[in-house]
Amino acid sequence: MVAEGDGPGGAGTSTARRAREVLAIGPFRRLWGVTFLCSVGDWLSLLALTGLVTKLAAGYGWEGFALSAVVLTQLLPGVLFAPLGGVLADRFDRRKVMVVCDLARGGLFLSIALVGTAWWLFAANFLVGCCAMLWIPAKDSAVPNLLRRPDQVDTANQLGLVMTYGIATVSGFGLYSLIAGVPGYLGVRDGDLEFRIAIIAVVANGLLYLSSAVLIASRIPELSGRTARREAPGGPGFAVMMRDGLRHAWRTPLLRGLVIGMTGAFAAAGGVIGSARLYATSLGGGESAYATLFIAVFLGLAAGMATAPKLSRTLTYTRLFGVTIVGAGLGLAVVSVAPHLWFALVAVAVVGGCAGVAFLTGLTIIGTRVEDAMRGRMVALVQSLMKVVLGLSTVLGPLLVTVVGPTVVTVFDRSFDVDATRPVLLGAGVLAAAVGLVSYRQMDERALQSSSEGR
Repeated sequence: MVAEGDGPGGAGTSTARRAREVLAIGPFRRLWGVTFLCSVGDWLSLLALTGLVTKLAAGYGWEGFALSAVVLTQLLPGVLFAPLGGVLADRFDRRKVMVVCDLARGGLFLSIALVGTAWWLFAANFLVGCCAMLWIPAKDSAVPNLLRRPDQVDTANQLGLVMTYGIATVSGFGLYSLIAGVPGYLGVRDGDLEFRIAIIAVVANGLLYLSSAVLIASRIPELSGRTARREAPGGPGFAVMMRDGLRHAWRTPLLRGLVIGMTGAFAAAGGVIGSARLYATSLGGGESAYATLFIAVFLGLAAGMATAPKLSRTLTYTRLFGVTIVGAGLGLAVVSVAPHLWFALVAVAVVGGCAGVAFLTGLTIIGTRVEDAMRGRMVALVQSLMKVVLGLSTVLGPLLVTVVGPTVVTVFDRSFDVDATRPVLLGAGVLAAAVGLVSYRQMDERALQSSSEGR
């Protein structure tokens, strides 16, 4: 295996050159295009289904909960069944799993437009989430097999994240705006115009997934990987594979540290998301301050993912992962004492940057240090942790803020009002920093080496 940062195209090469080298690989380039189609579909569905359910469920008084209901029904399968996706990715032909899932997603979106009822919209959206739960581990675990060298995994992950959360996000929202704007450009006026726009967007969503299925089936046979091994008769059952995957993650110091670090990072992130609106109010801002804080987080995330390969010249990925989680926790502690908005924006961007480095580093570790037979289950485990821990902490954050309540602190006969979000954010920061230290010790190269020698 090529050492981190070594070899042609390693961390010492410019980001643009490394990206060109990875995109020059035909199978990966085609998968990147498929990722674009499916990610555009994911973001388009958020707006299309929200607009449609607002019309379909108007009689039930659900208008105010349209977005939350759409997001919840699609994320719920990942919370309930995520490990199954990893088992399927490790047991069966990954290309076939992805094709079947895309065909199912395309058909489900078309059925939403045809059936036209709120109950089926939510049921179909839940099934779409089940398909995504299977599709994502199959795709992510197949990526390292498409590359020429192990040191290209981090660049491939960067390109995937840029596509999913950058290019596809803008394209998905832009496509919805285009669909919604066409009737106005044509001078069409109709009482059911908004309903028809939502239907057209849902149909377009279905066609995107069907197009992805065709491309995967006909243009990326390399995704199948070690088909014979996964489909060999008499192999272990699903329960055994899932048990072995969880046992492997816990007994392997590298993966145990990765899981511990991810859990702490997601818990802190969920606490921030849950209390962000109240925190913005404590800074004397309103909706604009709330939105600006999120912009700062995402800019930091992008910067962190872009600089991770350069940072790996100084620290190995196993050490960099723990260090950046500690950095995110310390940054969050600074956020908790920020006196005004501009100070908070800088601190939040630093937290986002550390989180971006940690996230990309974690994916790279899975891609380069986990064997192919286990990779799908490890990807699914991280995805499951992200959804479960983020969801719980997002709910618990506001509850903790309510329980703690605002307090008055007196220093040198001067009284200061302390908003409840400050101690909650401070606690989340301390938690993340502590978990980062534990993760660092678990994943430190010297500890890993001594552990392997002990065996």
